[in-house]
Amino acid sequence: MDQTLLVFETYPAIFYTFVTILGMVIGSFLNVVIHRLPIMMEREWKHDFESYFEPDKEVKPLEKYNLAYPNSTCPKCQHKITAMENIPLLSWLWLRGKCSNCKTAISVRYPAVEVLTGVCSLFVAWHFGLTEQTLMALVFMWSLLALTFIDLDKMLLPDQITLPLLWLGLLINTQSMFASPTSAIWGAAVGYLSLWSLYWAFKLTTGKEGMGYGDFKLLAALGAWLGVSSLPVIIILSSFVGAFVGISQMIINKQKQGKPIPFGPYLAIAGIIAMFKGDWIVQQYWNYVLG
Repeated sequence: MDQTLLVFETYPAIFYTFVTILGMVIGSFLNVVIHRLPIMMEREWKHDFESYFEPDKEVKPLEKYNLAYPNSTCPKCQHKITAMENIPLLSWLWLRGKCSNCKTAISVRYPAVEVLTGVCSLFVAWHFGLTEQTLMALVFMWSLLALTFIDLDKMLLPDQITLPLLWLGLLINTQSMFASPTSAIWGAAVGYLSLWSLYWAFKLTTGKEGMGYGDFKLLAALGAWLGVSSLPVIIILSSFVGAFVGISQMIINKQKQGKPIPFGPYLAIAGIIAMFKGDWIVQQYWNYVLG
């Protein structure tokens, strides 16, 4: 391990290449998480519902289904994806974006997620260098990418990701990695309660739900990682981007006003920006205010 670190220190290009490739491999795994985790949750919810509300009905045990089993297959012909067909980006290019058996098109989003994860991982490595912060920031980045695409697909921010992310942020900041322990604790509390308060104020005023509880937990996690001072930046950026995208969708796609849109992706994007440029944004704001 020490020798590997020495090589990375001596030849930074090797370090950056390693992190980029690792990121693309993780991106391939994130594709599995994005697709399967919501299915796993829905299966468990249905099973629990039937077990509780239909006690007289014989409820069959859930068939084994998780992130590792069964093996990935083509959704049309059930061809099992081999290791050679699962190399990030390269396999998609080699197969020309089609199943090797039935030639059904493979969504371009799979390699796009792999490339995006690789590029984001490279940026993390470049920004933080060969430090412990890089390792933790990579976990932070990968988690937010998974949450972003799950929320886009299912309007869902799974507790299986948001809650471990929250606790990990609090734990690493006991060593003041990204924020002081006090700032991290206050960040988690204020992050959750700020959106919780807005949720109830909106619901009591309009009778409608403006957002989900997953958004509260995600903002709490961002506060735990980046500290309470990062929250204004995150909230303002996410609200601005969310409003811009929502209005754009209404104009371009002629969506009806009031149709729900996921807020998690905008929180995630704002959290990523705050990790890298939050202090700079705050400084520029105060420079502008103070003249």
